[in-house]
Amino acid sequence: MRKKKILFSALGCLAVLLLGVSFYNYLNPVCANSLSCIKDLSGIYQADNKGTYLGKEISGPSYIASGIKEVQKVVLGESTGGNKHIYIDLSTQQLSAYEGNNMVFSFPISSGKWYPTPTGDFRIWIKLRYTRMAGGNPAIGTYYNLPNVPFTMFFYSSAVPKSRGFGLHGAYWHNNFGHPMSHGCVNISIQNAEKLYNWADPPTGGNVTYASDENQGTPITIYGVAPKE
Repeated sequence: MRKKKILFSALGCLAVLLLGVSFYNYLNPVCANSLSCIKDLSGIYQADNKGTYLGKEISGPSYIASGIKEVQKVVLGESTGGNKHIYIDLSTQQLSAYEGNNMVFSFPISSGKWYPTPTGDFRIWIKLRYTRMAGGNPAIGTYYNLPNVPFTMFFYSSAVPKSRGFGLHGAYWHNNFGHPMSHGCVNISIQNAEKLYNWADPPTGGNVTYASDENQGTPITIYGVAPKE
């Protein structure tokens, strides 16, 4: 009888602990950029271009500052008049953008390595010409603090709220596209990120563009399982 009481007591403590952890995670959900999340929504280029990536100092390339006074919409491909849709296959690390049945372009990406990129159906809710992203863990050498991350498009769903900070964006700190390299976001070469940014809805209207009922964000479907590398 005494052993049963001890067992029930231990199970009760474990249940309370698990509930506590679940409640904490509910109040403090894991963010794709765990230190910055989506605090900076100004879209403004920062003069301080010094950053850190995986324990190494890094500076953003000067060319990403071009066009900070005016962002012009670039029309890519021949419009079919159909709906736009972005598909991301994590298993092949490939992004494909469609207008109706017409594939406008396709290129390699880098999804989550240190934290998984979520799968499912999402929509773009905001486009930022620039933003700062920070996160990772200094204790294991994955800390990063990157200014002026270009052509960022944050996405969300009913299961993945906006506050989680997952997005598509250009990456100047590595050139290993086609392989997982991020903390959950979808890394894209700057050239391809610019194309996607200016093609995707809502239509770009300055350094910050919010989706609305009139101009909804392009839907994104993410599927597959990223290779372990």
